[in-house]
Amino acid sequence: MEEQRQQILNSNIRSLLFKFSTPAVVGMLVSALYNMVDTFFVGQGVGPIAIAALTIVMPIQLIMMAIGIMIGVGSASIISRALGSNKKEKALKTASNAILLNMIISVVLMVPAYLFIDDILYFFGASNVTYEYARDYMAIILIGFISFSFSITANNLIRAEGKPRAAMYSMLIGAISNTILDPVFIFGFKMGVKGAAIATIISQVISAVYVISFFISSKSIYKLYLKSFKPDFILLKEIFAIGFPSFAMQVAGSAVFLFFNRTVLQYGNDMYVAILGISLRVLNFIEMPIIGIAQGFSTLVSFNFGAGHYERIKLVLKEAFLWTVFVAGTGFILLMSIPGRILNIFTSDMNIIKLGILPVRIMVSLLPFIGFQILGGSLFQAIGKTVPSLIIILSRQLLILLPAIIILPIFFGLMGLWFSIPVSNFISIVMTAVFVWWQMGKFNEMIRLKECGQVHL
Repeated sequence: MEEQRQQILNSNIRSLLFKFSTPAVVGMLVSALYNMVDTFFVGQGVGPIAIAALTIVMPIQLIMMAIGIMIGVGSASIISRALGSNKKEKALKTASNAILLNMIISVVLMVPAYLFIDDILYFFGASNVTYEYARDYMAIILIGFISFSFSITANNLIRAEGKPRAAMYSMLIGAISNTILDPVFIFGFKMGVKGAAIATIISQVISAVYVISFFISSKSIYKLYLKSFKPDFILLKEIFAIGFPSFAMQVAGSAVFLFFNRTVLQYGNDMYVAILGISLRVLNFIEMPIIGIAQGFSTLVSFNFGAGHYERIKLVLKEAFLWTVFVAGTGFILLMSIPGRILNIFTSDMNIIKLGILPVRIMVSLLPFIGFQILGGSLFQAIGKTVPSLIIILSRQLLILLPAIIILPIFFGLMGLWFSIPVSNFISIVMTAVFVWWQMGKFNEMIRLKECGQVHL
């Protein structure tokens, strides 16, 4: 462990970022395939109305994901900083508390979700046409709440101990399983959207089993015994505080989907809901590698912050930003140049393809620069500053996008709905730049004091 710690604190920045981000990028891309694969096979096997139904359920899936991300990101920040400061016992204790917390919250939320499933679906925009498909999918997906959320939390724990490749494997196993099982259940067993849901939860369970086997092996620093699952309320509070911005981002994403769906139905129809579902899944697929880069970036920042290596944090931020521009820029070029062909991957309905080309081009117009906003939120989470992180993460969706979704369509109809995404992206990027500039000034001051011998680390 000490050798790995020294490597993180002293090795070449670009090499380290590649080492920690590449598995995370692969893992996040693979994770995005869960929804992409479901959408593809459901679109081909059932039709565009079924895609619209999956879009209705997506906010619920985002909330399930939010639990795992909140606990995973919060605990990972504590663990990485603890290991950077050579406090292994605190890291182990944090991991146990994170897993315990995840299990409790998942069970508590799963029960009312089942009790009020119909009300939830109609609230999130289900119509008489999409309701049956949406209910079939959601009723099964909820069974995997615990395993799905646990896998996401555990993935962050594995990455925090400096094992990004193992974290990647857990996501690869789940996504590959889903890709294999989807056509089996949808086409082979002719189960439609129910088959897609069953394939998904089986895949999530397989991923969770891999994670558990990794924890009990000699490859992990975490030795999780029954007695270690004793709540430490100080640690739990810190996990909540640091991870809450990520939770808020996912919940905001769920709220955004809710208002998107309702607004689309108000100004359009179920065909536009299908267009929205395909477009946002494609955007999500492009953003996943950026989030993967941010995860690798976050681990490096936490370690170096714990050791007081502020200059290296600045170098990591610069390197990570350049790579996010490259990744997002590539997606931007493809979506601007061949949007119709991309839509055709998910549906053969020419009406949807024709109607969807302009909305796709509008929604991706500021995509190349969105990585800076994601890195900004990760930076403040990594160094344990909750308030700036919360503001940055919420600015893109809840604070700006949500009002834009409500206001712009009043004046511009559906066109205003599509423009709400680039408008909110622009404002949130500017806000992030202000916070990051302020924090860089803090780092520069600490570097100056350290050089003058006034700070002893």
